[in-house]
Amino acid sequence: MAGSIPPANGQGARFGRKKGQRKKPRKPRSNAGNSVPSGSAGKTQPPASRGGGEFDAIAAMPAASAPATATAPAPLPEQSCPEQSHAEHNPTAPSRLGPWQKPLPHYRQAYAAIDLGTNNCRLLIARPSGEHFVVIDAFSRVVRLGEGLAQTGRLSDAAMDRALAALHVCADKLRKRNVHLARSVATEACRRAVNGQAFIDRVLEETGIHLNIITAQEEARLAVLGCHILLEQGTGPAMIFDIGGGSTEMVLVETGETVPRILDWQSVPWGVVSLTESIGAIDDHPQARAAAYAEMRRRVDEGFADFCERVSPMRNAARGEGRIRLLGTSGTVTTLASVHLELPQYDRRAVDGLVVPAESMRDISRRLATMTPAERIALPCIGRERSDLVVAGCAILESIIDIWPADRLGIADRGIREGILRSLMAIGADPRSPKRTEAA
Repeated sequence: MAGSIPPANGQGARFGRKKGQRKKPRKPRSNAGNSVPSGSAGKTQPPASRGGGEFDAIAAMPAASAPATATAPAPLPEQSCPEQSHAEHNPTAPSRLGPWQKPLPHYRQAYAAIDLGTNNCRLLIARPSGEHFVVIDAFSRVVRLGEGLAQTGRLSDAAMDRALAALHVCADKLRKRNVHLARSVATEACRRAVNGQAFIDRVLEETGIHLNIITAQEEARLAVLGCHILLEQGTGPAMIFDIGGGSTEMVLVETGETVPRILDWQSVPWGVVSLTESIGAIDDHPQARAAAYAEMRRRVDEGFADFCERVSPMRNAARGEGRIRLLGTSGTVTTLASVHLELPQYDRRAVDGLVVPAESMRDISRRLATMTPAERIALPCIGRERSDLVVAGCAILESIIDIWPADRLGIADRGIREGILRSLMAIGADPRSPKRTEAA
């Protein structure tokens, strides 16, 4: 629970610069997250549809046993992604300990992950606990950073101001919690926007937080690393997906004793924000709502068409043996699971790890698509904040269920942030890794 464990006193310097101290000018940083490793999935796909090919196994789990280096927050056993070629430790984290200060043991160190997406800004701060971790602080705010991006190709001033306000809150929490290591990532909105890197530079200047624009490949890998433990037991391939604000990733994995191996993956630039904005305003009558939903389905199906064809042999084999598994992580699936449970308000404890009939999720999706905006707003777990975006999420979810038609759908209220935390804790647990906390 946020705030349940106080930070340790006197361990490490406070982060950020002192009041009145001028910040040294920095050279512009390259966009380390916009290239895909050679020979990896997605290198031949156009920006609108990334994926394909064989993808390295994700970092070993649990975090304490994962391989770790000082320069890669979550190294792959065979090949690291280029955006990890330098330490992704937040410059707002405490500076190196002085010679008179005794470092905290690994299990008492605080680690932080920030995920700035197209729709939300999320922070998670945790401490290791055996093979897992205990959350000591969290923050989430809808910022709609990608609002208007589909029309202009730019992040708007209003959207950047909303995101910056949320990131200032994150920076304050990082300081108060004496965070040992932190990694902060930005995803599709900053990847696509022509002023994405300029916004990243502004965030660093105003908050001290160094956001790394990660590739769709890295986004998929972190999501899998963060939620795969919720996959139902079984053998053979399973599908994990993440419906975001600006993009959706589908990842085909083969499960093993410890970690899944990623067999294939695809990212399309259709998330709940980008797909909603691409359709535009919808007239408030049943025929218009039905036509808009059908068009959303068509666009998502088209984006995943190549991926669907590639995974069809494994899908058919898994269906024939009755062992097809599906796990989703996103606001869409957690919201629809809440509607399925008829919760009066969202309850993570009831939703995270839940397994629901896929047809129930499909039925809810179609019902929401036919509702008026006022009817969706009236639903307790949707409300005004999600009412205009949930229909696009429903369209994406239905397409995913068509591609990987499991009977049951696992629900995960975890993903990128948890994947980052496990990666960072792997570094902290490795005695060979220098405990650096500033950006390299």
